Amino acid sequence: MDLDVYVTAHRAEWDRLDHLLRRGGQFTGAEADELVSLYQRTATHLSLIQSSAPDPMLTARLTQLVARARAAVTGTRRSSWRDVTGFLTASFPAAVYRSRHWWVPTAVLSTLLAALIGWWIGTHPEVQSAIGAPAELREMTRPGGQYETYYSSHPAASFAAQVWTNNAQAAAMCLVLGAFLCVPVLWILFLNMLNLGVGIGLMSSAGRLDVFLGLVLPHGLLELTAVFVAAGTGLRLGWTLIDPGPMTRRSALAQQGRAAVGMAIGLALVLFLSGLIEGFVTPSGLPTWARITIGVAAELAFLAYVYVLGGRAARAGDTGDVEEPDRSAALPTAA
Repeated sequence: MDLDVYVTAHRAEWDRLDHLLRRGGQFTGAEADELVSLYQRTATHLSLIQSSAPDPMLTARLTQLVARARAAVTGTRRSSWRDVTGFLTASFPAAVYRSRHWWVPTAVLSTLLAALIGWWIGTHPEVQSAIGAPAELREMTRPGGQYETYYSSHPAASFAAQVWTNNAQAAAMCLVLGAFLCVPVLWILFLNMLNLGVGIGLMSSAGRLDVFLGLVLPHGLLELTAVFVAAGTGLRLGWTLIDPGPMTRRSALAQQGRAAVGMAIGLALVLFLSGLIEGFVTPSGLPTWARITIGVAAELAFLAYVYVLGGRAARAGDTGDVEEPDRSAALPTAA
């Protein structure tokens, strides 16, 4: 493509589009039709220039022009409570449901890894001695020791806020770092399962595994599920870079990335609930069976939310992506 000739041939159309856009929203019927036609042609021109003869200054100008034209053609839309309701009842559970083939295996394998680490530590005294001195381990595992007092070491409200912040950061890192070919997500998962496995191993070696599970299960079921969902989604995002399927890599990554951002918001709410349980239920004076029942109920409620509401929304075509008017315009691709 001879760029100078191409610019000379189409500059009048770009100038006309710019002139129409500067007038604001006062268009006659014919001018509105002309605006749509010029927007579509300019988008095609931009695509051809980007693929055949990229020029930074011209590309920047046309990109801005196309963005302004798209805003004029599609209009602006304000978020409302209806958007919030739609997100919570359809988009978020649908996104979680559609990614279940990633996070369910992630949850199973991670749980098995934590159990294996716990068994290895619990049955090998030499491994325990490598973790800490015998006096330190006794202080951690004894009745009233560090494992038990951890959940009541701070006021419930501040502890719940701290837990929520830490877990939300871990979930967000899993979602964001998935774009780096999955490796950071696997490392974050391993560290979480290692910490859990150490607790299982040390408390089981002290004959107090039931106490440990009674402390972890009330909040841990929902908390770990949220982390597994985030990790599975991050892995899916990383795999999209490797195998984007029938879409272009850029389009596939954009679609999965937008859904991942929405899931980060939804999972923050889920982790907020688990943080409340960890701050107020886990250290409470309730019997162990009551605390575990609350944790199991919260977990079952979340799974029902995902598989019932999310499954229904996914079957209706909801992918968890933002609505069509809010997506970036997909430019035509040169043949």
